[in-house]
This record gives sequence, structure tokens and C-alpha cells, in this order.
Amino acid sequence: MKLLSLGCLLGLAATSLVPLGTARAQDARIAAVVNGAVITNQDVDARARLFALSAGLPPNPQILDRLKPQITSELIDQALQLQAIEQHKVVVPQQKIADALARIDKANGLPPGGLQKKLAQAGIPYATLVGQFRTELGWTDVLKKQLGESLRPTREDVMAEQRAMRHEIGQTQYHIAEIFIPIERPSDEANARRFADTVIKQLRNGAAFPVVAAQFSQSQSALTGGDRGWVEPDLLDPAVRAIVQRMPAGAISDPVRVAGGFEIVNLLGTRKFGEEHETTLNIRQAFLPFPSPFQGGQPTPAQLAVLAHANALRAGLHDCGAVAAANAAVGNVRKADPGPVNLATVQPAAFQSLLGSLPIGQISQPLVSHNGVALVMVCSRVTSKTGLPPITAIANLLIQRRVSLESQQLMDALHRNAVIERNPAG
Repeated sequence: MKLLSLGCLLGLAATSLVPLGTARAQDARIAAVVNGAVITNQDVDARARLFALSAGLPPNPQILDRLKPQITSELIDQALQLQAIEQHKVVVPQQKIADALARIDKANGLPPGGLQKKLAQAGIPYATLVGQFRTELGWTDVLKKQLGESLRPTREDVMAEQRAMRHEIGQTQYHIAEIFIPIERPSDEANARRFADTVIKQLRNGAAFPVVAAQFSQSQSALTGGDRGWVEPDLLDPAVRAIVQRMPAGAISDPVRVAGGFEIVNLLGTRKFGEEHETTLNIRQAFLPFPSPFQGGQPTPAQLAVLAHANALRAGLHDCGAVAAANAAVGNVRKADPGPVNLATVQPAAFQSLLGSLPIGQISQPLVSHNGVALVMVCSRVTSKTGLPPITAIANLLIQRRVSLESQQLMDALHRNAVIERNPAG
């Protein structure tokens, strides 16, 4: 896999960072200068149009002009991040960027490359989004480097967190997604508020929360479409906590003034920690591969032959042992027993519904994918209380907290030490 330096940003609009030495923000083509590196109005325009597309706004000049002050602020933050990335000699594999973009496609029900196609149709350079993700991923690596050995919690840290969690069993937790809009200077508050109001209006008109969060939230959760997972009330800003406790699942809050900016919250669910139930499945599958991937439309004769073979096999599959034997007979392309399956994690939703309702010991209808045909049988289905999360999950939670705190502290330091000049005419 080829690794690209973060200096090679494909003409990116996540800040072109053209070095101008002692340049000042006087040229009408310049939106801002950050430590001698330029953010152009072309960069700002591309990001404004990207936001308009994702939020369902008409990309007319009046709308775009209203977005530009806040977008300029966000690009300044990303310029500082990019400079820190280059200073730490961090490189980001292209595959990591591709994986992050694929998650956004999936979260919004788009086919692979769907977002790229939408951008092309709107005349927005795909490099605008690629560069943004490259910066966000590189910034995460910078934070990990800064934290060094202190990033990884000790066994004592994990055990202490586990003891604290034990006392929280039965307490309410909230599954939230967020869009954080920062306010770096008091004079920026009005622009940030207008931007937040624009975001809210479009979210309530149907814009996809994960897409907007991934592009415009200035918190670490942006990489997961704003999803913070399950959060205890004590870890929420008091103003956010007061609102979330009254919100129904699925609701989106008005902009909430918190320390450092505005936060928009999407409440995805509520649970009693440790007392929710999860269903674990023991399944067997027989997988018959296609000779070439199915691309939709009319299947080839060879693909139809594989489907016919699966239907013929299905008639003789009456128990899980028979399914495992059938899988061996077709080459064990996939494991007959994938191990315990948490039903809640199964994707897509239609497959989750199938496994949740399929009678034990009954073979499924043939399940067609791009790569072949699967026959699935549920051997057992056990529902139990979740209890405490595993040790690895607790360790990951502590890491996420440390990275988030380091991000806030490092950004504050970068702003204090930076020479930033905006072009009022930009």
C-alpha cells in the first residue's frame, strides 16, 4: 500500500496551505493566512458547496456567503492541525481514508462510491472530502503520539474503571451523536450561531446527521459520523444533559451553548446500563461463491447455476450438522461456524431481522450477495443481560477519553501560538 505524505493533499480544500512566507491576508483571493500558509477563497467555496450539498441547501450565492465565516474558522482549525501533522511527520494510508469514506456511504444507505458520485454531479472536487478525512485521521495519530505511553491505560486504570462501572449498573445511559461547532474568539459567536441554526434547519428538513457531522463537526467523533456511543450523564456537558434527559429517541436538539462552542445532539437511544438484553446466536452457514461478482441486473448463466445449486442443497438441510457438511462439500469458502454472533451487530438490518425471526433448525431462503449465495441456519438463540463490558471495551473507552481531552488542550495551545490573519474582504 502506498503511503502519502500529508503534504500531498491532492489540491485539497481542507486547506491548500500554500506557503507565502510573510504573506498577509490582503489579496481578495485569500481568505486567511495561518502561520504564513494560505487558505484561499476557492478552498472556502468548495467546502461551502460541500456543506450545501450534504445539508440539502440550494447552492446560491446568498446561502454560500452566509456559510463562509464559520467555514473559514473551521478551515483555520484544520490548517493548524495539518501543520501539526506535518511537524510530527505523520502519514495516513489511503486505505484508512477509503475505509472512513465507506463508513459514511454505509451510514447513509449509499452504495460504495455513492457520495463521490454525488459530489461529482454537484461539481465539487472529491479532494475536498478526501483532504478533510486525511487531516482528521492524521490529527488522531498526532494526538496518540503526543500521549505516548500514557495513551494505553494500565491494568490498574482499567480495574478502577470497571469498579466504577459496577456501581453504575442500572443507571441511565444515552446513545448520542453530536455536531460540535467551536467558538475560538468571542467575536466569532454570532457567526457560529448562524451556522448552527443553518445546520439545524437542514437536519430537520431531512439532511443526514452522519454526513453533516463527518464534514463539519469539530470533535473527534466526526470520524464516526458524530456517534459518541453510549454515554453516562456525568460525562455530558450540564446544558446538554438537561436537554437529553427530556428528549425522545430520534430527536435532534436545538444548538446548545457549551464550553467552547455550540453542540447539536441527536439522541439515538436510552438504556439502563448493564440491564439491557442482548441476543447471541449460534449459527451455521453454507456459502456458494459466484465465479464472478454479481453486479445487479440480469444474472449470468453461471450465477443462475450457483443459485440453482443452493436451492437443491437447501432441500436436504434439516440440522446444523448437515449445513456444516454442505459447506465443506462446496469448499469451505467461508467458515460454517462464524462463532457467537451478537444479533444487534448484524448488518444490514434486513439480515438482522431474518436471523432474529428464523425458527431454530430451519434453513433460510438463499441469501444472494455480490460474491455468492448463502444458506443460514440458527442452531440456538440465547438472550441475556449484558452486564459489564469486556476488559478490552473498557480500555478502549479510556483511550477515547484521553484522546478527546488531548485534542482540546492541543488545539488551545496551537491557537495561542499561531499567527492568524483573516482577510475581511475574502
